[in-house]
Amino acid sequence: MPRDPLELPERDEELLLGLMRAGFSQRRKQLRKLLRDYAEDWDTIAQRLNINPKARAEELSLLQWIDLANFIAPVPHPDPRLTTSERFPIVDKKDRILGSASRSEVHGNNLLHRAVHILIFNAAGEVYLQQRSRWKDRHPLKWDSSAAGHVAAAERYDETARRELKEELGVSVPLRKILKLPAARRTDHEFIWLYKGVVSSELAPNKCEIQRGIFLPPAVVDGWTSARPEDFASGFLECWNAYRRKMPLDGNRPIRPRTFS
Repeated sequence: MPRDPLELPERDEELLLGLMRAGFSQRRKQLRKLLRDYAEDWDTIAQRLNINPKARAEELSLLQWIDLANFIAPVPHPDPRLTTSERFPIVDKKDRILGSASRSEVHGNNLLHRAVHILIFNAAGEVYLQQRSRWKDRHPLKWDSSAAGHVAAAERYDETARRELKEELGVSVPLRKILKLPAARRTDHEFIWLYKGVVSSELAPNKCEIQRGIFLPPAVVDGWTSARPEDFASGFLECWNAYRRKMPLDGNRPIRPRTFS
């Protein structure tokens, strides 16, 4: 039975895989030689982590590999003060603002509120999916839209979309409004505006928000969501299914730059 990923310590997944590939690349060599590009002072690291300095890759447990990755590059943690101070507009069934409430009040009482989801494509027509951070209060480590987030108090949907894209992926590109989803249990009681954008430059995922990410052809996402819906945040599934119904052949055509009014 697969191990629950939340049972394992947080780590930089790409770094961990890089370390393990290098460590297992030549089985008879010691890690001190194979990991020189990652760990120059191997003896000090081995002593700190209680690893045999002459160890080979197969002698380390998975937890020791994770400890090694975290020693080389500690994973940043989100500032809890930011989430406790957030306030979201609460709305009625027609998305009219009634007031505002804290994140804990909104989620704890399933109050109707607002959010945005953004689908980012590359020039090849592939869509970027992110794996949510383990620190998320909902759907930790589930796969999700390229970027997503709550509309803050005194903020509009369009403003939120631009902000979330910059905060989560480090880019600013023209965005196009695609469709709006009504608030429901499957959207976590969120009214969601879905946006689309195309990037030509490298993304810079925020490691406090995103565990990892990958570009995939839309057809692969279709197959994955159909075969294993439990791998995904429910809000993303609603957005993706609605997007594919509205634009079934889309994915390879560049979008026209469009500014918000």
